[in-house]
Amino acid sequence: MKLLLFLILPFCLIGQTDVSTSIEWLKDYDEALIISKKENKNVLVYFTGSDWCPPCKMLKRDLFDTDEFSEVSKSYVLLYIDIPRNRDLLSETQWNHNQDLLKRLNKKGVFPMLTVLNEKGKMLDEYSGYGMTGEISYHLKFLKKNKK
Repeated sequence: MKLLLFLILPFCLIGQTDVSTSIEWLKDYDEALIISKKENKNVLVYFTGSDWCPPCKMLKRDLFDTDEFSEVSKSYVLLYIDIPRNRDLLSETQWNHNQDLLKRLNKKGVFPMLTVLNEKGKMLDEYSGYGMTGEISYHLKFLKKNKK
């Protein structure tokens, strides 16, 4: 019985991945800017409440887990900023880092929020919210408009 559970468990975990692992998302602002300068790409900052925000969870499935996003994301350096209610999900350092960025780049505290920065950290554009209808054309248009 234990062997059967051991063999089945990996299949049960498929689809349980977090947006930060399905595509390479950075979690450090300074690192994102360094790579942005080096690769001449804008930074796409994604603010999410991974453990409490239903629109964020739906946006992950409807947008971030798609081939179309995978393709357009190659034009960006991706920065994932999670503000979970369960603070145990992040280290104290990461929590403080994310809170600082929330105050600087998402002053209204809207989730989900996509923010585009240039290589110097200057905000170029932002797009907030998700209606959870499966309609992602506005998000894709935003992403295509703001890539270098």
